[in-house]
Amino acid sequence: MPAIVLIGAQWGDEGKGKATDLLGEKLQWVVRYQGGNNAGHTVVLPNGDKFALHLIPSGILTPGVNNVIGNGVVVDPGVLLEELGGLEERGVDTSGLMLSADAHLLMPYHVAIDKVTERFLGNNKIGTTGRGIGPCYQDKIARVGVRAADVLDEKILSQKVEAALELKNQILVKIYNRRALDPAQVVDEVMEKAQKFAPRIADTRLLLNQALERDETILLEGSQGTLLDVDHGTYPYVTSSNPTAGGAAVGSGIGPNKITTVLGILKAYTTRVGSGPFPTELFDEWGEYLAKNGGEVGVTTGRARRCGWFDAVIARYATRVNGITDYFLTKLDVLSSMERVPICVAYDVDGERVDDMPMTQTGFHHAKPIYETMPGWWGDISECRTFDDLPANARDYVLRLEELSGAHMSCIGVGPGRDQTIVRREIV
Repeated sequence: MPAIVLIGAQWGDEGKGKATDLLGEKLQWVVRYQGGNNAGHTVVLPNGDKFALHLIPSGILTPGVNNVIGNGVVVDPGVLLEELGGLEERGVDTSGLMLSADAHLLMPYHVAIDKVTERFLGNNKIGTTGRGIGPCYQDKIARVGVRAADVLDEKILSQKVEAALELKNQILVKIYNRRALDPAQVVDEVMEKAQKFAPRIADTRLLLNQALERDETILLEGSQGTLLDVDHGTYPYVTSSNPTAGGAAVGSGIGPNKITTVLGILKAYTTRVGSGPFPTELFDEWGEYLAKNGGEVGVTTGRARRCGWFDAVIARYATRVNGITDYFLTKLDVLSSMERVPICVAYDVDGERVDDMPMTQTGFHHAKPIYETMPGWWGDISECRTFDDLPANARDYVLRLEELSGAHMSCIGVGPGRDQTIVRREIV
């Protein structure tokens, strides 16, 4: 009864969708366990069709797989319906998608507050996507949130919206000089959309645990990455949930002892979107090279990703925090045709060598990369299908990353397509 966690080991955008899609035919269930429509996955099918997914698990593209939006996700009803409609227009069967009754709904007032707060912060802004994710999680923790099951009882929904807007309208009007929202109008808007997704609401905790009892395989799919975790990331430049492996149990209702494998996704270099420290960030022609050749634009936000060399310090940290058993290394092909490839193996923090993540926010802000450089390789590796097919220097690079990261590089991506993957060790 294997439950597998798929986790980004950097700042997100590592290529988790490709890994989910590769495993798809061996899975019975794929569960999204945290986050919202502030991140996404890109999946390229063998026929070249490209899909950008924001809320819906990547398993939706594999026939016969059951897909669950778990209780740890915050769901914008409009975005959910738009994404479903887009998939159905392209012939994708979405009948197997279920929504946890306990998933919190992202309301119009969450978006309004998110946008005005970021503008108010000015130079101190966090770099949110402005989609209301943080305010929705704030309401969840404050116990004033709206859950998916609430749309099944309009009276309860109305009570919750009225209670929430009693304070939020004061904030919008008196602090930010914005117009107050009408509770009845908000309820009507949500209920209109709810008619279309209410049949998908289910007790997904029960369904998932029953599936494990039947020895079915479940993939727990997070969004973002380890360094964006609200507890374990580069706080305060983080998301508002727990994309780390521990969050998978909480966000799905599956006990942690049911998790047998933690698959970390690493890019062969490093990227991040939004504000915050980034020790290996490049501001020269190599940064432009990685951005251009790697197609480094956010799937959901459309924002350009900041690019830098591979950071083994954060990879080791991700291995430790998540209990990673295997790695999927993506975008190795982007590094082809480079004479030398640097790897950050440690940091210099105020003149002292640091091999692990600095404990303080100040320490990480001051961290400067200490590099070792490996010889590069030439030519197109997109047709390689075994590890031995790779040029010797590419193999050495992968093995060095494996040594520095502390977990086996079980899969290697050599292109965006589903079939452009080298499997060194089977995950399922």
